[in-house]
Amino acid sequence: MNIMARLPTALLAACGLLAGRALGALEIDLEDTESIKKGAALVAQDLLTFYHGDEPGWVPGILPGPPPDGDYYWWQGGAMWGALLDYRHTMGDTQFDDLISTALLFQVGPDNDYMPPNWTASMGNDDQAFWAYSALLAAETGFTNPAADQPQWLALAQAVFNEQTHLDRRVDDNSNCEWGLRWQVYSTNNGYDYINTVANACYFNMGARLARYTANDTYGELAEKTWDLIWRLGYISEEFDVYDGAHLPDCTGINKAQFSYNAAMLLQGCAYMYNVTNGNSTWKARVDGLASGIKRVFFSNNNIAYEPSCEAGTCNSDMESYRGFMHRWMANSIQMAPYLYDDLYPTLKASAAAGVKQCTGGDNGRMCGFHWTTGKYDGLLSASLQMNVLGALTALIMPSVDPPLTNSTGGTSKGDYNAGQARTELPTLAPITTGDKAGASILTILIITGALSAFAWMSLD
Repeated sequence: MNIMARLPTALLAACGLLAGRALGALEIDLEDTESIKKGAALVAQDLLTFYHGDEPGWVPGILPGPPPDGDYYWWQGGAMWGALLDYRHTMGDTQFDDLISTALLFQVGPDNDYMPPNWTASMGNDDQAFWAYSALLAAETGFTNPAADQPQWLALAQAVFNEQTHLDRRVDDNSNCEWGLRWQVYSTNNGYDYINTVANACYFNMGARLARYTANDTYGELAEKTWDLIWRLGYISEEFDVYDGAHLPDCTGINKAQFSYNAAMLLQGCAYMYNVTNGNSTWKARVDGLASGIKRVFFSNNNIAYEPSCEAGTCNSDMESYRGFMHRWMANSIQMAPYLYDDLYPTLKASAAAGVKQCTGGDNGRMCGFHWTTGKYDGLLSASLQMNVLGALTALIMPSVDPPLTNSTGGTSKGDYNAGQARTELPTLAPITTGDKAGASILTILIITGALSAFAWMSLD
């Protein structure tokens, strides 16, 4: 029996028992692939010191929280497993496979749609989508399929996409906001009237990736419909600035805060559509515009990642995590549109160097902070900050590994075009009025309540 394998991951990491453990500043030669892999392994191990879901009394899949019980919201657990799946695929490190699989399956909920009862009271469409992202990434990277009696990776992503396609989740009133996906799932939630970029970009991104994986044109058509909506509402400017969203009734008065994950999520989705359409010039123009806008807005300081809408003041725990997604999704965009390499890779490399440079904190001397442009560790500690540097290092290797699979290039995950819940109405419950809610980019922290039902209406493969 392997006793080490039975001990919690956080305990092993804290005791220095995981492979490659070393104390001292994070020192990585970015010209050396093996050095990047070894350094990334340390960052991954340090990331998992924040996770206790494999310990007695804790819930598998989620980081400690939500506040005030811990620093993290439900969606951030899903985001972490996505970061580790990309790390696994890119670096070839499979030591966390059991942890990842257990986490992704534990949180699926009774209807296999990432709506677990313990978290539906604070559910946004973007929260649900981040877990679906990780399931879809598992399919795309050939991660070990669950047992036959368990929900399958592709079907989980299809379930979320189907439910978010249903009009229960959308504006259906012939207004300027028509067909916009609402930020929140329930009418009792603060933010239900907010039609924001992140919820719609999540849906667009999933549609583009499902179109490529399944070769089903319906997904691509719905993705394009969503892009047209976001563009028509002015959430993307002519200069490819990407704004946060606007409220009903007419989706005017746009909140022009810009956050890196919104722009990068759209870039990744456009790159998939460029790939699916064999280099269509319209999608290429969108890829090029977003790539240019991301560099201008989020890497304006010597090609180092920066969140302009909050970093000069205070970024909340959500906002602190965005740049790691941005790095990974930019690199994945290079896989889908290889001509981007010369334009984006130098930026990714310069930013990763700055991220690594400030990883000198914590008891082990190599924990990472948030403010990369300063060149110094800022005293902050969180799972999000480790994810950021892990994402930056992963992005350096990603363009050189095999691109995401499809069901015709080796993907084996089983889909279910009827996945999702079969009920058609969302019950109205009394709202909760105190507390916090995270999971989107708007600056106000909110709390939500409600209960789900939705209908997976399409016949998609």
